[in-house]
This record gives sequence, structure tokens and C-alpha cells, in this order.
Amino acid sequence: MSDKESPRVEEQVAEESAKKAKTTAKAEAWGFSEIAASLRTAVSRALADRTNVVMVRVNDETLRYLDMLVEAEICKSRSESAAFLIAEGVKANTALYERIAEVTEQIAELRRQLREIVGSEGKPVGE
Repeated sequence: MSDKESPRVEEQVAEESAKKAKTTAKAEAWGFSEIAASLRTAVSRALADRTNVVMVRVNDETLRYLDMLVEAEICKSRSESAAFLIAEGVKANTALYERIAEVTEQIAELRRQLREIVGSEGKPVGE
């Protein structure tokens, strides 16, 4: 290769690198915006019909995650962030909560039976 060809090859390599960088940047930006849009949709669903108020204390790590969602403009407030994370946690553990509901129903039934036993022996219920 001659000295005249070398700079041209270097220019081509530089141009190709720049094109790849632009393409990668666009792909990353699109990927991020796609993720952000998906998160916003999930947040909207999680925040629908939010009528109950719960006050909660959180540790520093959890607060960082809440603030991260606010800073990224995925959620408008810490309250929205908390509601979103709680809803996602419940959704991710549906099987666990279904099992808890089953056992809770069994406990309620056993309590009802105990009240009947105590009531049938002539003792006042609730004292």
C-alpha cells in the first residue's frame, strides 16, 4: 500500500466507525425510549383506581429506587413510585398471595368454628 492510499483507508475506517457509533446511539436511544414507554404504561396500569392512602417508612435503598423513578420521569412523585413498586411486587408474587389467601380463609373458618363451640357451651361470645 502506498503512502497516498493509507490516509484514504484511515478516513474510510473513521467514517465507518462514526456511522456505527451513530447507529448504535440511535439503537440505544430507541431501546431506552421503548423501555420508558413500557414502564409508563405499567405505571399507568398500577396507578389506576388509587383511592386508598397508606403511610409507610422505607430504608435508604428503597428511597433511592423511588427517587430513581421520579428522576427518570417514569413516575411523577414518590407516592406514584411506591404505588408502582408495590403493584409490581404483588404481581410478581401472585402465587404466594393466592396461597396466603387460602390459608387465611382456613384460619377464618377455624375461628368461626371456635366461636360456635364457645357459644354452644353457654358462654357469651366476645367477652
